[in-house]
Amino acid sequence: MHRRLFLQALGCGCLSLGLSSCSTVPITDRKQLKLIPETKLNSQAAQIYEKIKEKEKLSDDIRQLNEIKEIGKRMEYSISEYFEKSNIDNPASKFDWEYILIDNKKVKNAWCMPGGKIAVYTGILDVTKNKNGLAAVMGHEIAHAVAKHSVERASRNVATNVVLQVTDILSGGKLSTVNRTTGMNTVGLLTQMGILNPFNRKQESEADYLGLIFSSLSGYDIREAPKIWERMKKSQKGKEPPEFMSTHPSSDNRIKKLNDWMNEVTINFPPIEQA
Repeated sequence: MHRRLFLQALGCGCLSLGLSSCSTVPITDRKQLKLIPETKLNSQAAQIYEKIKEKEKLSDDIRQLNEIKEIGKRMEYSISEYFEKSNIDNPASKFDWEYILIDNKKVKNAWCMPGGKIAVYTGILDVTKNKNGLAAVMGHEIAHAVAKHSVERASRNVATNVVLQVTDILSGGKLSTVNRTTGMNTVGLLTQMGILNPFNRKQESEADYLGLIFSSLSGYDIREAPKIWERMKKSQKGKEPPEFMSTHPSSDNRIKKLNDWMNEVTINFPPIEQA
């Protein structure tokens, strides 16, 4: 096929695929690409979650686990109520929520897999300090799942790989030549830094914003959210990588944005009375 005709065909195909696979993130209304079935990722996540429960040491601190579950249940309810009252389909309606506490003081982390599978590491509790802080962290992680960030990221990776492969073909293999000459995946590194990392940082900021909303809707004090990142920054002792090389915004950037959103979220997303 002639190169120009090939590009035209590719462009039309990608356009039609994009139109049929685009949606918007609830509340923020940001357009996102979805090429991967959500049900497939949820199923895979559930299987991985079970393996993690077998492999990791689960904490026997029942009081702390119950607090995590309490926060989770409040957020489940407030998220569902908010979308119902707003006449918006609840993006978490098919989630099979589950919560575990992993006994690992060295890991300051928490995550929420697609489909509502949540894990909190005991190490992050030194940063959250209290129930409001823990709610801020859990709200952020739950926001990733509600906004379908994993689906979007997987879809973006598929689309990026296709574009790179086609570009390599149309350039006569020049991209492959660059990789061979430098002895490293230079093109992949530049793509990661120039496309995927900024995209991931956008997701992280969106999760910060939505997480703040979910915490507010659930009746938690959202003023604790920026304090967490102040404590996190202190715990990292200046070892934070430059933002352009990271998938996450800098702590300073997060703190500023969280403070900027505070009044808006407080006014527009007041607590929902719990059943």
